[in-house]
Amino acid sequence: MGLCSRFMICTLAAATPLVLYAQGPSQPTPNTRPPGGVHYLEPGQRPVVIFPTVAAIQQWRAQMEASGQLTTASRLLYYHGGVGGVGVEKSPKVYLVRWGSQWTNNDPSGEAKILENFYRGAGGSSWLNSVTQYCEGIASGKYFCNGGTHAGNPPGIDAGIWVDTAGLAPAHPTQSQLAGEARRAAQHFGNTTATRNASAQYVIATAHKNNATGFGTKYCSWHSATSSAYGNVAYTNLPYITDAGATCGANFNGLGPKAGITLVSGHEMAESITDQFPDGGWLDANGSENGDKCAWIPSGRQGASKRVTFPNGSSFPVQSLWSNAFNKRSGGCVLSY
Repeated sequence: MGLCSRFMICTLAAATPLVLYAQGPSQPTPNTRPPGGVHYLEPGQRPVVIFPTVAAIQQWRAQMEASGQLTTASRLLYYHGGVGGVGVEKSPKVYLVRWGSQWTNNDPSGEAKILENFYRGAGGSSWLNSVTQYCEGIASGKYFCNGGTHAGNPPGIDAGIWVDTAGLAPAHPTQSQLAGEARRAAQHFGNTTATRNASAQYVIATAHKNNATGFGTKYCSWHSATSSAYGNVAYTNLPYITDAGATCGANFNGLGPKAGITLVSGHEMAESITDQFPDGGWLDANGSENGDKCAWIPSGRQGASKRVTFPNGSSFPVQSLWSNAFNKRSGGCVLSY
């Protein structure tokens, strides 16, 4: 099957739930391509950028190290030209949506409160600050910003919570159903213009055992965008992360049974800031974003996931994020910037 152009509808065979999407000035060979990256999931929907499971990332990393090819797969992010002029979130705002009455008395891991506190503290932190090196308003293909308008990292990045429990969410929501909830969220929060959605991201959190198909086997989460009467709307499919256990971060690097909640949600938040409407922002030639390149790094290695403290005094497990500027502009995974 041929590769798809940006936002082209791909007709998928039923036996092919994930079709790899790739673009860039140089295409890596299949054996160097990491899991995750940009895929098409559903005909008629825009591409998603998936966050693979722990096993998928670690198996790939081990294979690359054994073959001596890991360095060829680790390359700088470059700007992909934006979508409608938007490449990054200049003034990021995160809206958390708890979708469906399945959330009622059904939060055994306390994920709702953890997410609320995490988003409340992340803005303005040194951990998230690496996103500010990336920008929009520059030529496509550039690796560094000389001019342009940079992504933001303001305090108070959490912009609102909607507990949408008036009715049942689909048992296993599809991409189009998740996109529909994102559009409803934009309306709910009064973001009814393209300008208001240019820096907004909607985290669609599904309840315990109410997750989209593929969660825990093909991915831990993904983010995408959808068209609406209010312009392009960026959203994240955030399943009930502890349902996947160690597959999506429970006890990763000894960080506790609930570590995956913020490892995964932080990954998606940072990627949405730097690639607001996939894949118009900052990605490498493999289609990996700033979170993908630093996913599931074990203890003892540069950029290993750790617990960090935010400016408001709260602390959470987070993964490192890719910085083009690190190590004299050769790039690397950092926990502060």
